[in-house]
Amino acid sequence: MTSAFLWLSNHVADNSTPHPHLPREMYPPNICGRHCLGPLSFHKGALGTDVWLSLGGRRVERDRETFQNGLTFSSRPIRVQEKIHLRVECCDQHWHGALRLGFTIIPPSSSGPLFPPAMAIPDLTTTYGYWASIVPSSLIMPGAELRFWVTPRGMLVYEGPNGLRYKLLKGVDVTRPLWAMIDVYGQTRAVLLLGSKKKDLLKLRIRRSCPVPPPPSVSHRDSCMCVNEDHPCRTPQDYRLSADPIPTTQIDHSIDRDIADDCVVCLSARASVVLPCAHRCLCLRCAQRVKADFGNCPLCRQSIRYSDEDRGIKS
Repeated sequence: MTSAFLWLSNHVADNSTPHPHLPREMYPPNICGRHCLGPLSFHKGALGTDVWLSLGGRRVERDRETFQNGLTFSSRPIRVQEKIHLRVECCDQHWHGALRLGFTIIPPSSSGPLFPPAMAIPDLTTTYGYWASIVPSSLIMPGAELRFWVTPRGMLVYEGPNGLRYKLLKGVDVTRPLWAMIDVYGQTRAVLLLGSKKKDLLKLRIRRSCPVPPPPSVSHRDSCMCVNEDHPCRTPQDYRLSADPIPTTQIDHSIDRDIADDCVVCLSARASVVLPCAHRCLCLRCAQRVKADFGNCPLCRQSIRYSDEDRGIKS
């Protein structure tokens, strides 16, 4: 059998054997027992220029003065179907875009001195071996917990705080070792790794990463929840995490259509404005602000080009 086939068999089934072409030190010892996935933290040797680590390398935060240079990687290769658990710690809503998630087959420590670049998309994704996708900003408010993983067929899957699963992209090469790629970008300023878990092939047990101390509570005081730097910030406690945001692409298509009721910006008023992209995701008041400040749909980023009279939005 080829080394790729052997690697895939180990990777999907048990994964206790390292890849034959990787140094064993890339796989941390399973200090909690043979069924432990090993410790999980951010890679200390491959960090964006404007981020720093804390809490044992499990928390990463970006400088509040920039929206980029927040690219990070997992400290070890991630198994197929190993679900990485994250919590959003801080948000600055006056930036465009938010968290990007993905995987790479390129060992982070093997890259050059100018690595990593400012952004995962498009700086890395134009090169084979890097796969990353945008996560809708409405799903990643402060305190939101999320999971992401790659399936045996190479599909990148995201599970939001509402428990729904979304297909972000496909085509990830699962025949080689994969490192998780987390770009702390735009509105997302800090995230915390809570661990990971993976069901074995027969689903008779669940393997987990090494246990860590309970995380501190999320402090909303450090987030900026305004949508424009020229406007004063609203109190973060005025915002609540929507339990039913509108997904861009869904794996579960049986969701009740009433999930579109709440505005994805204020999360309190009814979403009554239909945008040219067909998303009904904003109340009239927030639609006026989004149109004036951004000019793009907050879900798909398509330009808002309809006339004010046609949609009832006044400048």
